[in-house]
Amino acid sequence: QVKVVESGGGLVQPGNSLRLSCAASESIFSIYTMAWYRQAPGMQRELVATITSGGTTNYADSVKGRFTISRDNAKNTMYLQMNSLKPEDTAIYYCNIKAIATMSSPLRNYWGQGTQVTVSS
Repeated sequence: QVKVVESGGGLVQPGNSLRLSCAASESIFSIYTMAWYRQAPGMQRELVATITSGGTTNYADSVKGRFTISRDNAKNTMYLQMNSLKPEDTAIYYCNIKAIATMSSPLRNYWGQGTQVTVSS
């Protein structure tokens, strides 16, 4: 069974930083693209950043220059370093991975349960 768990959320003041982590099951056969999404109250879930297994990254325009996505393939872990946080960054942040769980499994999307980030003075 594939498990994806986010951590690192919390309450921070505008301008400060926060680092999110996403840990996927160690037993996963192969992980391809990993991504962070976020969903603010009353809004649709939106893509924040993606990173391929080779390290290629992409960012939403709203976070470019402030957020950095990275991953440790050996640990099946992904990170999101968030700097210069703004109140509009307040949302639940979700980890998404495209992975093959076992040698006989199809490629599937897996989601974490989310971690709350609140930016407020």
